[in-house]
Amino acid sequence: MVTRAAAFEAGVAAALANQSLQRALADVPAGFVAARARAKAALPEFEALRRTGRDIRDHTLANLDVYLEAFEANATSAGSVVHWAQTGAEACEIILGICREAGARVVTKSKSMVSEEIALRERLQEAALEVVETDLGEYLIQIRNETPSHIIAPAIHLRADDVADEFRRHHGHLDAGRDLSTPEILVGEARSVLREKFLAAEVGITGANFLVAQTGSAIVVTNEGNADLTMTLPKVHIVLASIDKVIPTLADAWPLLRLLARSATGQDFTAYTTLVTGPRRPADADGPTASHVVIVDNGRSALLGSELQPVLRCIRCGACMNHCPVYCTIGGHAYGSVYPGPIGAVLSPALAGVPEAGHLAQASTFCGRCEEVCPVEIPLVSLMRTWREAALAQPSSWTARAMLRAWAGLARRPLLYRLAARIAAGMLALLGRGTGRLAWLPMGAPWTRDRDFPAPQGRTFQDMWARRIREPAP
Repeated sequence: MVTRAAAFEAGVAAALANQSLQRALADVPAGFVAARARAKAALPEFEALRRTGRDIRDHTLANLDVYLEAFEANATSAGSVVHWAQTGAEACEIILGICREAGARVVTKSKSMVSEEIALRERLQEAALEVVETDLGEYLIQIRNETPSHIIAPAIHLRADDVADEFRRHHGHLDAGRDLSTPEILVGEARSVLREKFLAAEVGITGANFLVAQTGSAIVVTNEGNADLTMTLPKVHIVLASIDKVIPTLADAWPLLRLLARSATGQDFTAYTTLVTGPRRPADADGPTASHVVIVDNGRSALLGSELQPVLRCIRCGACMNHCPVYCTIGGHAYGSVYPGPIGAVLSPALAGVPEAGHLAQASTFCGRCEEVCPVEIPLVSLMRTWREAALAQPSSWTARAMLRAWAGLARRPLLYRLAARIAAGMLALLGRGTGRLAWLPMGAPWTRDRDFPAPQGRTFQDMWARRIREPAP
């Protein structure tokens, strides 16, 4: 699910050197960021809506067992079969069993981050099932054998020319000389190819933006309508969702949906917002004959009641990524995690552990923009700081351990600490004499390789503070 720190550093270096990626990331401010700003400006009650969304999510998490049980009861009454999975592997086996029981050969699937988290597509493909991603971005990364680089825009790292090249390679049954010069033509070709898969599939798998306890319904939002075809055309529909997706009532869904669309894409409302409750009824014109809901924990229940619980408020809008200077510089793949950006820096260590993903919390400037735009007010900076503290408690290298021991030794000896600080400040001031900047810093090459470091300009803070105490201002 994630890569370790050394691979992250290599991924960052590769991302910075990738000019195509850098051009794609340069479009983010003019796209998602500007669209969200316009949507916020057009809605005077936006900040009040954020507080409402936060309170709904907090209330649900505080009573999660009650609402999950209510969802199960109401979904069962509506004709769905509810399955519980403690781990991702267990969820995959449940879904594989449903597919086998249905005699499935082709499975269509709409975008679902939890399915990426548990590697569902790969597990089904290992069992000789043809699994087709139907979201255009997910389809692109599937044929490229990649992982998503963004929560709501999986192929944000690709440009139109990249897509045309992939279609020529992958759609070999079509005319090699065909025109693929515009986005409209590319979308049309994807639609024609995917339509055949929609009609052939025996099982359709969707995620759920929310599970409504009151009605046993799943709410699925898309801008392409692919989830609607995925859930209505096959004879079996499977909803896959994590335990934190449940909400109490339909009334609670509307403020969250208004926040989701505006924060994600700047829309007033997502183009397709679908409520699905159970299988097809006798009077229905279409729909599946069987409906299953697979609810997976995969480490989330361990966060309940802890200081990290607020991360479970997340409604997967991606706004924190769009506004993060680190994400917008390196993109999503460098993180090596299904969940990149600030939300990934908090959620990934919770799911995979500090040794695997604790380093992601270091990939932040702590500028706070992620907190400012989060639609449910997750305190992302504070939560990343929690993981930084946990990572320091179990340093991964001997150099880190040695430096921490040296720091601890100085911190416990005030006189020695002050002497060392004076010597260091004096030497750095000497090195930066004339310019006030350091183009090279001992043990700080990763910083000074790309930017100068401000040189100290005088006495240490402790010396200045001591003088202020001795000589108070008149």
